[in-house]
Amino acid sequence: MSKRDLIIEEIRKIYDPELPVNIYELGLIYDIKVENDKSAKIKMTLTTPNCPVAESLPKEVKEGAMQVEGIEEVDLELVWDPPWTKDMMSEAAKLELNL
Repeated sequence: MSKRDLIIEEIRKIYDPELPVNIYELGLIYDIKVENDKSAKIKMTLTTPNCPVAESLPKEVKEGAMQVEGIEEVDLELVWDPPWTKDMMSEAAKLELNL
């Protein structure tokens, strides 16, 4: 498995506090790049800019990525463009939430 896949596996363990779906399936992770097999760059968003977990969720994602063996550095960028919409959710997440 690639380091990127291992990072995705870790991120899948993190759930949105308001929804019973992990943040990867919700579509909150926009991009994951692994450079030199030891540095990860992650672009993510939150469901809303005033999300109550605005501080803790990115930290959890960063800590999750750091769990992957060999990853020494995680550069996490929180972005608001494009804004998150329900359309970004995976089919599994939509089914889970009956959308």
